[in-house]
Amino acid sequence: MVDSLDLAIIRLLSQNGRMPTGEMARQLEVTNPTVRSRLKTLVSSGVLKVAALVDFFKIEKLAVALVALKVEKHQELDAKIEEISQLDQVHWAAVISGRYDIIVEVISSHGMAGLYQFLTVDLPKVGGIQSSESFIVMKAKKKWILLSEEM
Repeated sequence: MVDSLDLAIIRLLSQNGRMPTGEMARQLEVTNPTVRSRLKTLVSSGVLKVAALVDFFKIEKLAVALVALKVEKHQELDAKIEEISQLDQVHWAAVISGRYDIIVEVISSHGMAGLYQFLTVDLPKVGGIQSSESFIVMKAKKKWILLSEEM
């Protein structure tokens, strides 16, 4: 269970991921061991992952697209999102409301060729996709990404 102190720690790390625990403790008016303990629990429980994020527009050859998908059988929605989320180029996937069932953020380190590979080779291997529509991200604000091992 995440409480107000945990959220305050997460907010501080969101502002500065390299903030020392002593500085967090000072700002939150708690002890340094309390912050360290809370951080350890947040990470081990899977609530928090500390990582380096990059501005993808500042790295050559990265391409980002949102891909909206309609599945053939709604009974398979949970299985399909699980399969799709495991594909290498998928940054995140979500079940959505509206005319599509799933939306996926795809990040390619091979530019448009990598997006094409995802749409024509990787995604069809999943099967059960009735239709898709792709939206290439041309510009974004407040958009930071986590680089995968393949990038």
